[in-house]
Amino acid sequence: MKQVVQTPGPELKAQELQRAFDAFNQVSLALTQSYQGLQGRVESLAAELALANGELRRQYEEKEALSERLSLLLKALPAGVVVLDSAARVSEANPAATEMFAQAMIGEAWPTLAQASLVAAEAPDEWQLGARRLAIVESPLDSAGGRILLIHDVTAAHALKAELERNQRLVAMGEMAASLAHQLRTPLATALLYSANLAQPGLADSARLRFADKTTAQLKRLERLIQEVLLFARGESIGRDSTPASQLLAEAAQTVEPLFLEGRIAFRVLGDAAGIIVTGSRKALVGALVNLLENALQACTTVGEGGRRPVVTIGADLVDAQLRIAVRDTGAGIAPEIQARVFEPFFTTSGQGTGLGLAIALGVVRAHGGAMTVHSVPGEGSEFVIMLPVALAAERAV
Repeated sequence: MKQVVQTPGPELKAQELQRAFDAFNQVSLALTQSYQGLQGRVESLAAELALANGELRRQYEEKEALSERLSLLLKALPAGVVVLDSAARVSEANPAATEMFAQAMIGEAWPTLAQASLVAAEAPDEWQLGARRLAIVESPLDSAGGRILLIHDVTAAHALKAELERNQRLVAMGEMAASLAHQLRTPLATALLYSANLAQPGLADSARLRFADKTTAQLKRLERLIQEVLLFARGESIGRDSTPASQLLAEAAQTVEPLFLEGRIAFRVLGDAAGIIVTGSRKALVGALVNLLENALQACTTVGEGGRRPVVTIGADLVDAQLRIAVRDTGAGIAPEIQARVFEPFFTTSGQGTGLGLAIALGVVRAHGGAMTVHSVPGEGSEFVIMLPVALAAERAV
């Protein structure tokens, strides 16, 4: 049999065409709606971008204005400002810094520049640049290793400080006038008495020699008193010596060792703070230590026979980035009411002392930017402690 294929009628084709047309309309509507949504989103993003651009432009203008103000501030700042990169080269320098060093600094290696121009002063973080005295403070700038140096010209302040110290010494000298007259009169009267005895007729040679020796001793005492008064009055020039702390202790110990041997008092040096450098006057600092050691020796000679041998020690160590020098004795100690006056000029409990040794030692320590304290327990001994600003041997270069 032959198969008969039925052809869709016109109505069926119309229905299929209608369904296809409806599907096309739906897709077209969806595309139109999507396009309208996308267009709205684009307009929204464009508005947001314009707003963000306006904010960025405002921030940029503010930063430009801030940068301009900072630039004007750095130019007007009397202190020098130097910016170093991670390689320690000068990347920026304000006019004040350039004027201080009197040369172009940008691109120069700061260690080389500092070594050629700066001389270490006695105070930490202070340097001499020709006739100028500079204080340099360093701060980290960023994590890459950059640094910023703030350089202050303290020449005028240093001069005022020196003048103030001089005026204070003059005031102290005025207050000491009466005491000084008494201090001079006693050995002078004694020397005159002994010298008068020398003129007695028929005086035995042994007695004449004894009176001459006593006269000489009193005159030497007068000479020492006058020298110490002059030293206290004019103050000690601390200089710029760079001296190892161990050398200071060694020189002071060498000076007083014969005195301790003669007095049969034990003397020990404990530690030497190796690697510590003190900037200032080596002679003045050694003299201050010798004064403290002689004071300790006198304290020990007053100890009665108690079955124990007095001991004097001097030691040094590093405490909170400062050199701590301690002179300790196991002598008679100092009463509390006397401790408050031990640093007063001309105050002494010894019949042979001038009362200026500790005052001069304190003046030397203060001139070096340090401090001195005393702690004593009657019957047990005393300890004088000096604290001095120092630098490690490897840290003296900027």
